[in-house]
Amino acid sequence: MTARSPDLAWTLARAHLRRRRTQNVLAVLGIAVGVMVLIAALSLTNGFSRALVDATLRASPHLSLTAFTPQPPNPDLERRIGADPRVTAFTPFLADKGLLTRPAEAGRGAGVDFTTLFGVSPTAAQVLQLAPEEGRTLAGLQTGQVMLGAALARSIGAFSGDQVRLLNSSQRRTELEVVGVFTTGNYLIDSAYAFTNLATLQSLQQTRDITGYQLRLRDPEQAREVGAALAEPVAYSPLPWQDIYGTLLDQLALQKRVIAFVVLLIVIVAAFGIANVLTLAVFEKTQEIAILRAIGATRGVITRTFVIEGMVLGIAGLVLGNLLGLGIAAYFTVRPFQLPGDLYFITALPVEVRPGDLAWVNAVGLGTTLLAALIPARRAANVEPARIIR
Repeated sequence: MTARSPDLAWTLARAHLRRRRTQNVLAVLGIAVGVMVLIAALSLTNGFSRALVDATLRASPHLSLTAFTPQPPNPDLERRIGADPRVTAFTPFLADKGLLTRPAEAGRGAGVDFTTLFGVSPTAAQVLQLAPEEGRTLAGLQTGQVMLGAALARSIGAFSGDQVRLLNSSQRRTELEVVGVFTTGNYLIDSAYAFTNLATLQSLQQTRDITGYQLRLRDPEQAREVGAALAEPVAYSPLPWQDIYGTLLDQLALQKRVIAFVVLLIVIVAAFGIANVLTLAVFEKTQEIAILRAIGATRGVITRTFVIEGMVLGIAGLVLGNLLGLGIAAYFTVRPFQLPGDLYFITALPVEVRPGDLAWVNAVGLGTTLLAALIPARRAANVEPARIIR
C-alpha cells in the first residue's frame, strides 16, 4: 500500500480510533445523549399536541356552518351536506350560554357555574366522538334533559338524576334533569360544555330557528376546503376547527420549535466534543502526519483521515442516540406519562414518533458532526512536513 492509496485514509482512521477508546466513547455518548433527548422531546411534544387536538375534537365538530343570527333549517343546504363524500355526519344545532345552578340540599351546598349549551339532534352522536355509552346518552336526550361535561358536573356537584336550573343569555329560566356526563380528556371542554336536545333549547329561546350545522369529516385537515365549498352560496359562514383553536395550534407549534432549538444545542455541544478529540489527535500525531506528508500523502488523504474519524464517531453516536430515543418513546407508549387534567388539559401524555422528525434530527446531527470534524482535519492537512521534521 502506497501513501497515495485510497485505502490509506481508512487505515489511518481505524488505527487512530483504536488508540483513544475512552475519549472516543465519551464523544459518542455525548452525541447519543443529545440525539436521544431531542428525539424523546420531539416525540413527547408531538404526542402532547396530537392528544390535545384529539381530545378537543371529541366534543367539537370538524366544521361548523353558522349564521350571524339564528335561521330556519335549510333543506337545500342539508341535501348538499349529505351528498358531499367528504362529510361523514352532520347535525343541526342551536347554541347558547347560561348559568347552571344546583339547588342546595341537606348535607351539601348549592353549586353554580357558567356553561356553553348546545341544543342538538340525535345525529350529534355521530358528529362527536364520545365514548360509546356517552354517545348513546347524547343520542337519546329527551326534552328537559341535559348532559354535562365531567368537570362541569363536579364543579356544580350535579350528577345523573339531579335537577339543575339554567338561566340562559336571554334571562329565561328552566329546570333540566342531568342524565349523564361526558369526558373528552380536554379539561377546557369538560369544564364548560353541556348538551341538551334541540327542542329543549328552542323552547327556552322561543324559536324554531337554528344556529347552523355541525359536521364531521373524513379528513379533519380538509375543514377549510369543505367549509368554503358548502357555505359559499348560502347565508352560513364556515367555521373550521383550525380557526376555533388557531391560537392553541400556534402555541403548540411554537412550543415544539423552542424545545427543538434548545435541545439541538446539546447536540451541537456534543459535536464539538468530537472536534476536541480530533484536535488532540492532531497535536499528538503531528510528527506522524509530517512523515506521511513527506513520503507522499496528500493533503486530501490527511483531511479524509480525520473527517472519517469524526464521521465514524458521529454516526455511532447517532445510531446509539436513535436507539435510546426510540426506546424511551416505546416505553412511554406502553406506559403514558400521567398529567393533571386541570393543569395541562389532558390526563395522559402519549408519544408520536414522526419519520420527518427523525430525518431532520439525523441530518442536522450528521451535518454538525461533519463541520466539527472539518476544523481539526484542515489543521492536520496544513501541517508542513519540512518544518516539523527539522
